[in-house]
Amino acid sequence: MASFKIEGGHKLNGTITPQGAKNEVLQILCAVLLTPERVVVNNVPDIIDVNKLIFILGELGVKVEKLSRNSYAFQADEVNLPYLESEAFKKDGSSLRGSIMIVGPLLARFGKGYIPRPGGDKIGRRRLDTHFEGFIRLGATFRYNKEESFYGVEATELQGVDMLLDEASVTGTANILMAAVLAKGTTRIYNAACEPYIQQLSKMLNSMGAKISGVGSNLLIIEGVESLGGCNHRVLPDMIEIGSWIGVAVMTRSELTIKDVSWENLGQIPNVFRKLGITLEKRGDDIYIPEQESYEIQNYIDGSVLTVADAPWPGFTPDLLSIVLVIATQAKGTVLIHQKMFESRLFFVDKLIDMGAKVILCDPHRATVIGHNFQSQLKATKMTSPDIRAGISLLIAALSAKGTSIINNIEQIDRGYENIEARLKSIGARIERIND
Repeated sequence: MASFKIEGGHKLNGTITPQGAKNEVLQILCAVLLTPERVVVNNVPDIIDVNKLIFILGELGVKVEKLSRNSYAFQADEVNLPYLESEAFKKDGSSLRGSIMIVGPLLARFGKGYIPRPGGDKIGRRRLDTHFEGFIRLGATFRYNKEESFYGVEATELQGVDMLLDEASVTGTANILMAAVLAKGTTRIYNAACEPYIQQLSKMLNSMGAKISGVGSNLLIIEGVESLGGCNHRVLPDMIEIGSWIGVAVMTRSELTIKDVSWENLGQIPNVFRKLGITLEKRGDDIYIPEQESYEIQNYIDGSVLTVADAPWPGFTPDLLSIVLVIATQAKGTVLIHQKMFESRLFFVDKLIDMGAKVILCDPHRATVIGHNFQSQLKATKMTSPDIRAGISLLIAALSAKGTSIINNIEQIDRGYENIEARLKSIGARIERIND
């Protein structure tokens, strides 16, 4: 396992271009299974989770051609369905949560889709009921092998139907949407997720010949079509990485420009950071963050403590709450962080407490942060990255801390952030990767 060695306490300066959105591209890559024609995907990030999914597609018989550093062509004209029932697939698929989204396209096009219990971050219970209940509503038969933790759905024909999702799951919406585009008749998905990732997937599917309306709302209407063709698609910049770079700038009191951020797809993200007292300037499609010696958390009008909570889009994304929490440790003021979706995502705060942060973990979902206002610098320490977002948050804390920190299990960070140490070095960070 590799580690990062970080010498903190140094100001940074420069320009960063965000990678393609991890949460979008995992959906987009699964959608290539819906057509035998060639699909070109641009702005694909070179990260572990995406590379794992590309490997799985290759093992499924999809022809994969790397056109440039971040562009690929895919053609699923000779899909190897027996791979789905192989021991190799049980191992490959279980290592990546995003692999669940191959089931919808396979079910739609070939009448069957299988998946082992997927892996991913250990951030609490992440059930799959929404996905499979949606497939069952479309007419699929569900089966589950408990001994091998192996799921399957099969159907001779999918039939359009009205359905209400029990939660506005992004991956659940994507999976059901991809199944419904080739179903017979009309499907209406109520309580659909409407994140930019789902909007992008819908636009891609429509460009392939699908008939999806209501894009951007929580009611998606899909008129089934006989078949889909190829397309050319560009992935949005990663809003979570953009938020992470804001965190890097603020915690190191640095001047930073983040290029080509697609402002119209950032939703509440800039507003939430501004509520923490952070100055962000919109310069064209860039974010400019000036050097800030301090930033003060806004209270509510009546003077009560600000709460920052996650919510379905267009609410604040849960993936950035850990970044907000770290930023708050050096703010002036107090904030309550309420992580509604996952019950284990705040458990990394004990590492921040070890570094000298004033954080009270109220319960698995809530933490109160009392900011130092940079009067007391965080102390360097040795820590382990538990998941992607906690990992990058600890890295940000280490960049601002006094002394040299070690972060172990950085493969978690590599799952979601492309070439992170080289990009940090390019703006002046003192970081080194140590391979055991």
